[in-house]
Amino acid sequence: MGKNQHITPKDGKWQVIGAGNSKATKIFNTQKEAIDYGKNIAINQQSELVIHNKQGRIRDKDSYGNDDFPPKDTKY
Repeated sequence: MGKNQHITPKDGKWQVIGAGNSKATKIFNTQKEAIDYGKNIAINQQSELVIHNKQGRIRDKDSYGNDDFPPKDTKY
């Protein structure tokens, strides 16, 4: 299982950053672009995508790994 990918605000933009990394993987103008990019990384690494809001608080999580108790996510 790879590193969880976080979508966080950065200077008015949105960054994709791996858990524990000090530098962003990539920076985007919109949160949607960052989510789409981060989702692909999370799928490839079988990890979680953690989406933060503008204040930096976690607003959503999606798991793409081998979860013993997968969430019953009905929003997608």
